[in-house]
Amino acid sequence: MLPFLVLYLTRSGYSVAQSGAAIGIYGCGHFAASMLGGHLADRIGRRNTIALSMFGSAAAMLALSQARGFPMIAFVTLATGTFTELYRPASYALVADLVPQERRVTAYGVYRLAVNLGFAAGPAAAGFLADRSFGYLFIGDAATSIVYGIIALALLPHGLRGFTKDEKRGDALRAALRDGPFMLLLVATLGVAMIDFQSTSTFPLYVRSLGFGTSTYGVLLSINGLLIVTFELLITAYVRRFKAPPVIAVGYLLTGLGWALTAMARSIPMLAVTVVVWTMGEMVSSPVSGAYAAEIAPEKYRGRYMGFLMTMWGLGLILGPIAGTWLFARNPQALWITCGVVGTFSALLLLLQSRLR
Repeated sequence: MLPFLVLYLTRSGYSVAQSGAAIGIYGCGHFAASMLGGHLADRIGRRNTIALSMFGSAAAMLALSQARGFPMIAFVTLATGTFTELYRPASYALVADLVPQERRVTAYGVYRLAVNLGFAAGPAAAGFLADRSFGYLFIGDAATSIVYGIIALALLPHGLRGFTKDEKRGDALRAALRDGPFMLLLVATLGVAMIDFQSTSTFPLYVRSLGFGTSTYGVLLSINGLLIVTFELLITAYVRRFKAPPVIAVGYLLTGLGWALTAMARSIPMLAVTVVVWTMGEMVSSPVSGAYAAEIAPEKYRGRYMGFLMTMWGLGLILGPIAGTWLFARNPQALWITCGVVGTFSALLLLLQSRLR
C-alpha cells in the first residue's frame, strides 16, 4: 500500500508536500515500530510480535480508508506505519534464531525471496485496482495482513526471548553505541534508506510527470520484485564467500548509481534500466546486511539490534520522502544526482567499517 499512498493523496486533492509529509509520518510509525518491535521480540517472543503487527495493521489500514481531512489521515497513517512495520525486527531475529551463522546469508536471501514473490505481482495488481478504486486496495491489504497473522499464530515458533529480569534499562542501546563498526553500518544504512524510499515518494511523481499512468508505475515497481525472485538467490550464493562489509558497500554503491541514472530517464525502457541497477544493489546488499547485523549482535540483544537496524529504515522513511519531495519540487534532476552522491558516501563508510573491524 505504501508505494501508492502518494498517488492516493494527490488524487484526493492533497498537495505534493502534504503527500510527502504523509510518507514521513508513516516513517515516524516505522521508526517507533523498529524500536518497539525489537523490544517486544526479545520480551514476548518473535511469533507474538508478528501476530500483533499483522492484526493491528489490518485494523489501521481499514481505518485509513475511511479517514477524512489531513489531520485525521496523518494520525491514522502514524498508527498504520507503527503496526505494519512492527513485525520486521521479530522476523529478522527469528531467522537468525533458527539458522546457523554460516547459513544466514542464504537464509535471509530465501526470506526475501518469499517476500518478493508477493511484491513481484503486488504493485502491478495494486495499480490495476487503484485505477478503479483505492478502496479495493485498502481492503486487499487488510485481508492479506489477517491471513499472515493467522499463519504466524498457527505455525511459527516463539524463537528466543533474550530479555531477563536483572537486565537494566538501556543496556542493549549502550552496547550498540559502544560498537563502532555497528554504528557505521547504521549510518551507511540510513543513507541508503533515504535513497530507497524515493521509490514510494518521488519516483511515482516523476513517472507521472513524464506522462505515464499509475499502472506504468506499478509495472516498473514490479520489475524490482521479479528480479529479486529470479536472481537474488544466485547472487547471494556467490557473494556469501566474501567479507560482508565490502559486499554491502558494492550494493550501496549500485543503489546510488541506479537512482542517479534516473536523471537521464525519459522513456519506459530507460526507467526500467534504472530500476534494474538499483535492484542489483538491493540484491547484493540486503541479505548480507541482515546476516551481518545478526553476527555482530550479542545473542541476548539480537531482537533489539535488529530493531536498531530497522530503525535506520524508519528514519530513512521519515527523512527521505520529506527531503526528496522538497528537492523534487525544485529540481528533479538534482534529486537523482544527490541520490548518487549519498549512495557513494554510504559505500565509503562500509569500506571504513571493514577496516575498523
